[in-house]
Amino acid sequence: TEHNALNLAQGFPDFPVSEELINLVNHYMKKGFNQYAPMPGVKLLREALSKQFKENYGADYDPESEITITAGATQALFTIISALVHKGDEVIIFEPAYDSYAPAITINGGLVKHAQLNFPDYRINWEEVTRMISSSTRMIIINTPHNPTGSILLEEDLLRLERLTKGTDIIVLSDEVYEHLIFDGIKHDSVCKYPELAARSLVVGSFGKTFHTTGWKSGFILVPEKLTHEVRKVHQ
Repeated sequence: TEHNALNLAQGFPDFPVSEELINLVNHYMKKGFNQYAPMPGVKLLREALSKQFKENYGADYDPESEITITAGATQALFTIISALVHKGDEVIIFEPAYDSYAPAITINGGLVKHAQLNFPDYRINWEEVTRMISSSTRMIIINTPHNPTGSILLEEDLLRLERLTKGTDIIVLSDEVYEHLIFDGIKHDSVCKYPELAARSLVVGSFGKTFHTTGWKSGFILVPEKLTHEVRKVHQ
């Protein structure tokens, strides 16, 4: 504020909240839906997400064992990193990056490795990423559509990532909170569309960004069943 700087660290939507949504929330509050939810989230909501991702991307996520509702996407990110990144693990992130990635990695003992997105279109240099991978690489964090540049990953990028991680123990954390805020007739390409990639990927989404209700802190994780138990232990 002092220097009249533009803050790119936080994504404040400038769209109004739907009046219909406000009325629905008020309706269900009056009906008494105000107490603790089940640990993985309300079942009806998880089932709705499962149906949506099947319709949008052809992906199958079991609402019982592969979908977890979180207190916002940032909690989802921190939960995943806390569950799966340990001391000495290397995590590759792409700069400029959402400002919670690096601190979450560091506080859990991980080592941040910074890859630079290429100006002016902010694409990933996959040759650079290939050189950065080592025997200590635990996770690669991708963000599409990207915060703060708005760039998106294309099919060729996700296929490259799939080939790059094939036969390794590398986990992909895919931050897709802006999946519905996409323009120019372009369709969002999710990691969950690619079965081999989806098998090692955790997708983070945000109702706050989608419905312009960031203060409600509501998000979710789509995660292969083999990783759900570890993630839910930290989430709990």
